[in-house]
Amino acid sequence: MTVVMHPRPNPIVAAMYTVRDMDVDVIVMHGPAGCSFMASRPLENAGVRVVTSAMRDRDLIFGGADSLVRVLKEVKNNFSPKVVAVVGTCASTIIGDDIGTAIRKVDWGDTVCFAVDCHGCMDSNTDGAIRALTAGAKAGVISDGERERQTALLKAASELERNRGMASKRYLSPAASPTKLHVCRAIANALKGGKRVAVVMLAKKELAYRFADLFIAVDEARRAYGGETLFVANLDGTKGLPKIRRYCSEILAELDADGVEIDRIVGGLDEYAIAGDEMRKEIDSFEPDLRVFIGICHAYPDLRKEDILITDQPRELANYLSQQFSALGEVSSHNMVMGVHGIVHLETADTLREVVRESMG
Repeated sequence: MTVVMHPRPNPIVAAMYTVRDMDVDVIVMHGPAGCSFMASRPLENAGVRVVTSAMRDRDLIFGGADSLVRVLKEVKNNFSPKVVAVVGTCASTIIGDDIGTAIRKVDWGDTVCFAVDCHGCMDSNTDGAIRALTAGAKAGVISDGERERQTALLKAASELERNRGMASKRYLSPAASPTKLHVCRAIANALKGGKRVAVVMLAKKELAYRFADLFIAVDEARRAYGGETLFVANLDGTKGLPKIRRYCSEILAELDADGVEIDRIVGGLDEYAIAGDEMRKEIDSFEPDLRVFIGICHAYPDLRKEDILITDQPRELANYLSQQFSALGEVSSHNMVMGVHGIVHLETADTLREVVRESMG
């Protein structure tokens, strides 16, 4: 197995995002005040309260259960939540704090509160997400069937990253994106020449709000120039955790309002790691002259050097560029989509719009 040296996503943060997707009202971090701080702020922008037991050095010696109980009581009294998740950290795990016992010391009434036993030293970030799913199912927040489904998808995602993604390389330095202009001219020229362009989205969670803007821009270019397009996306709103299903319905409703139709929906936003094979059948039958992939591009099983790949991850961009793909980066996308309920403009899409406007005079 490749020993990966560059920073990777954290199991604790993966657990936090997973309980958010279960529609919990409050996440309580049992650890130091600064633990996962950079993840906590955007989660709060997405409508989830994140609080901390703010463990101090004395808690590392005498235990942090009393600090946690005090915070849990304040959460119950101040926020009147329906569902609370208490997420463990490295500190609480190392000293062996019993989070479940602390939870049982609080009179919760109708509130559901459950513990996610995780820490940052697990093998993969998806291990933290799987523990969150297991805890949520045990508490009755999600079904056992959904837990099993999500667990299988997370394991498939981990395998994908080990085989073809960021975990397949010992070290990847973050890459700066090449200019968007040459790619947008290639898309515009293909449509202008009456060629077939396939746009394929394999998006993960809320990033679909930004990636979906490319469908709108390419459709605008098709209307201006002609040509043929095929739009394929993993936007099945009948699958996934509650919040993820809502993402799909909101995006599809906005696309419909703009007169843009997704020709083929394959899988949900949690199925990016396994949707590529089925997408391939539809794309191959279309016989496109140009293929544009956006999101987790390496989840598609038949990438070619002439394809255009668009990712939000600087290290993934480096991975693609090292393989001589024509790749672009839409960095900082994740911060732009936290808490939104509508499609967010994509720089590549706006560049294509500008190319079309200039060519049309």
